[in-house]
Formats: sequence, C-alpha cells, structure tokens
Amino acid sequence: MTDSVDALDRGLRLAAHALQLLLARVFVYAALVARSVGLSINTGLPFLIDLVPLYVRWRHDYRLNAVLTLLIVGGAAFHSIGSLGLYRTIGWFDQVAHGVAGALVAGLGYALVRVVETQHDDVKIPPKLRFAFIVVFAIAVGVAWEVVEFSLELAATALGGEALLAQYDLADVVLDLQFDVVGAVVIALWGTSYFDGLRRLIDTGGGSER
Repeated sequence: MTDSVDALDRGLRLAAHALQLLLARVFVYAALVARSVGLSINTGLPFLIDLVPLYVRWRHDYRLNAVLTLLIVGGAAFHSIGSLGLYRTIGWFDQVAHGVAGALVAGLGYALVRVVETQHDDVKIPPKLRFAFIVVFAIAVGVAWEVVEFSLELAATALGGEALLAQYDLADVVLDLQFDVVGAVVIALWGTSYFDGLRRLIDTGGGSER
C-alpha cells in the first residue's frame, strides 16, 4: 500500500515538473518569438505562479503535498495554454480552468479560516459554516476576477488597445462562476485535507514545521 502511494506521489510530482517545463517554454515563445506584450503577461504570470511550490520548498524548507502541487501548477498551465487561443477554439477549456481556479481559491479560504480557528481558542466554526465560508470565499474571488477582466477590457477599448484578459459576454461570466462554485464545492466536501500543509505553513508564519 505504501509503495503504491509513493508511486502515485512520484507520478504527480513528475507531472507537475513536466507542466513547469512546458510553461517555461510557452513563456519563452510568447516573449521571444511572438513578441506580444499581452501574451507575455498572460503566460508570464502563470509561469511565476507555477514556481510557488519550488519557492516554498526553497524558502521555508517545506514540501507541499503532491496533489496541491499539481493543482497549483495545473491551474497555472490551464490559463497559460488557454491564452494561446484555446479559450476561443475549445468551448469548455475556459470553464475547466475556472473550476481548477475555484478549487485552489477554496483551498486557500479553508487554510485561512483554519488558521483563525487555531490561533484563537475562543473561535469555533461549525463544519457547515466553514463549508459555506469556503464556497462564498471562492465566489467572491471569482466575481472580483470577472470585474478585473471587465475593467481591463473597458480600459483597452477606451485606449484603443488589446485587452490583457479576455472578456466575452454575460452568459460566459455566469458559466465561469458556476464552474468556480463546482471547484469550490469539490474541495470543501472532499479536498480540504490537501490544504492542511498550507494551513500549517501559514499558521507557523513560514516556519519549518513538516
């Protein structure tokens, strides 16, 4: 049983490393070949995000679990690759990307609320309320993201340039938020344990607790 778990862990980490290499190549293509400012930003930011597990390992001597590592890198990969044109050509690609993002944000919300509980003995949050907070937190961040996209599009239209983030129509916004909720609910119901390491890392202020 232990051997199979170790093999799964190695497989997930190898997949994450492969995606990190892919994101590096996509960013180099955007910056040096396509020479597009918008594309460079849309591939450069995900590339930086996918380095978070490596940064945590280097800076805090803490190894995030393999599932969370792949979730972070995979979420970054969806946005980076999607910005190359897949958002427009593959209808479901954007929604899956939002589902992964919603799961990540929900996990962060879980980690934050658990830190509040552990640091304050008089704060006890019932499981149902914690579930509601996690989902609402993910929705709030999703709405804020859509507002940013809409604002950037308005600014680009006013200035006569190209929007850095693609914004389609109201139906697409609603669908994106629905998938944010799906990702958040999945984590709130079955995936919070994958974020316990992140919670401990935040709780100890980036200490070396393992």
